[in-house]
Amino acid sequence: MEYRFTPQGVCSTQIIIEVEEGTIQKLTVENGCHGNLQGISKLVEGMKIEEVIKRLEGIDCRGRGTSCPDQIARMLKQIA
Repeated sequence: MEYRFTPQGVCSTQIIIEVEEGTIQKLTVENGCHGNLQGISKLVEGMKIEEVIKRLEGIDCRGRGTSCPDQIARMLKQIA
């Protein structure tokens, strides 16, 4: 199933995630730090949602109180 999320407080503008049986199949993040977000996407593909949340939740970007990885974790918590 595909989910779309509009992140808050970060440079990225859309997070699209495909999940099958609790496992991330594909993650796409539009805008933001392109290279870093491509790397994160490749790293989380094939991982269980709970593990990704555990690893990404709470990461801060320059004192914003959130980050693109944290926004990914927040999105995953909504669909878990």
